[in-house]
Amino acid sequence: MDKKDIYEHLARIYLEASSKKGKEPAKRPSKFLKNSFIIISVLTFGTLIFLLADLYKSRKVLNSGISLVLVEEAVKVNFHFDPAKKESYSVNLNNLDLSEYTGLIFSVKNSSSKDTQVTMKVEFANSFNERAEVYVKNLAGGWQDYKIDFSEFKNMSDWSKMKELSFVVEEWNVTSKKGVVYLDNIMLVKEKKGG
Repeated sequence: MDKKDIYEHLARIYLEASSKKGKEPAKRPSKFLKNSFIIISVLTFGTLIFLLADLYKSRKVLNSGISLVLVEEAVKVNFHFDPAKKESYSVNLNNLDLSEYTGLIFSVKNSSSKDTQVTMKVEFANSFNERAEVYVKNLAGGWQDYKIDFSEFKNMSDWSKMKELSFVVEEWNVTSKKGVVYLDNIMLVKEKKGG
């Protein structure tokens, strides 16, 4: 054997060895990776379903209308009737024209003791010094959504220049002198025609 034959023989051995390395069977993903992928997929899908259901539940009360958000975060009405006779939270409406709107939506939570019964007055005032109120009775301990149609505010004849919206807790409408009421999602609603 001469040098050339030896080099060719070594080259063949080297090429066969390197071609065998490249043809190793592809590694399959481990069971851990497969299980992790399945678990992550199920959790992601479940979370998405939960979020969509929660969104639907929170917006169900709107009944496919247009809303104007008045307050973006929860508001605390802390009442202590000694010597005060009422506590309130008011929103300045700046002569807002509400004649095209049909109602008010808000969420409320009574965080007072379980024995404390609370009735809250919801009051609108316009620039013509008209005032109209509706009482929301027996506020629950958990969050409750309320919708009040403007037609329930009997003494309001003109909704075109609204001055103020107030949520009032009065001493004679609670069974305890101290407590807390939270308000959230305060919105004005304009229902779609035919819907």
